[in-house]
Amino acid sequence: MNKLLFNPIRLKIMSSLINNSECDFNYLKKITESTQGNLSIQLKKLKEEKYINIKKKFINNYPKTSCSITEKGKIKFEEFFKNLITLKENGK
Repeated sequence: MNKLLFNPIRLKIMSSLINNSECDFNYLKKITESTQGNLSIQLKKLKEEKYINIKKKFINNYPKTSCSITEKGKIKFEEFFKNLITLKENGK
């Protein structure tokens, strides 16, 4: 079982990204109900495993961070849920 996605914040991030092509940092902060620092740490962990891409740019002199899911991230997310369903069906 993929332990990286067992974290509720990372799971919410991945769930948001699987349904949207791209999400900005503030949207993910709101969805995950986490602090800015904690969200940054969780995004970094997902990026290190190549589950997501992170783009940083400036709009009107303000930083804007946006994230998108990678193909690897999509595959790992789908595998995670298949494993959960299998565990549930097997009663474990």
